[in-house]
Amino acid sequence: MASQSSSKIAIYGAIGANVAIAISKFVAAFFTGSSAMLSEGIHSLVDSGNGLLILFGVHQAQKPANARHPFGRSKELYFWSLIVAILVFSVGGGMSFYEGIAHIKHPAPITDATWNYWVLGLSLAFEGISFFLAFREFNKSRGEAGFWATLGRSKDPSVFAILMEDSAALLGLVIALAGVYFGHMFQNPYFDGAASICIGVLLVSVAVFLIYKTKGLLVGEGVEEETLDALEALVRQQAGVEQTRRPLTMYLGPQDVILALDVDFHDHLSAVEVEKTVDELQDKIRATYPEFKRIFIEAHGLAGQQRTPLPPGPTSA
Repeated sequence: MASQSSSKIAIYGAIGANVAIAISKFVAAFFTGSSAMLSEGIHSLVDSGNGLLILFGVHQAQKPANARHPFGRSKELYFWSLIVAILVFSVGGGMSFYEGIAHIKHPAPITDATWNYWVLGLSLAFEGISFFLAFREFNKSRGEAGFWATLGRSKDPSVFAILMEDSAALLGLVIALAGVYFGHMFQNPYFDGAASICIGVLLVSVAVFLIYKTKGLLVGEGVEEETLDALEALVRQQAGVEQTRRPLTMYLGPQDVILALDVDFHDHLSAVEVEKTVDELQDKIRATYPEFKRIFIEAHGLAGQQRTPLPPGPTSA
């Protein structure tokens, strides 16, 4: 619950910053005619809506299981994160690219860049705060691993999606600042249009990454190989277990994973002893991996004959 609360703080921070920044950018674009500033305004507006969608996904994912959704609704967070990625690709990237092309075809020189510099400076400050909140939350699950390795294995879109959007926002602001500066210095409006195109390419790249991440989680991604190896070793060390197949896992949410085990128990164990062994095994797994909220164990004899089916593990830790 504490992790969810801190994730929400990062999302609230991103939404608040992006709303304020979007308004200021649109005002600056209106008075200066800057294409890069208009693209950045669109970018911030899209980011604000994306933050609301991710917040809605977090809320939906926390709803309890019911008869229609027996495993809960944790995957809703992944669905809304996919919608966010599509919006970043189509609205953010597409419109920025379009604005850049239009500005190159019909250039309009920037006569006074003062508005742009003020807005870009304030935007960098606000986006920096938002990025700090998202990066602090991201670092909580980082440990000793590198940035890219942690980003690759992260299963929480409320963290990695906000972090990627804030990173793109900061880089986009630097690109917009360069476009305005060089365009004004050389009295060449093409720099401004080129900056808008670069921002569009940046947003499309971030969107492709987010689509790739959320697609894997939606279709049923499992835990990493090293976790599977550790799980298999833990099961084999349990007293009464003769052998086990490779564990099967699937993420329903960032902290909600299904685990299915196919285990051969010693033939001399009675049904009561097997059930006791299963309970001990479940307790050990949950003590080490609390994200496994649902554990299902199928018991077999050494000859391959299935024993009396055991009741599945509890639906919650």
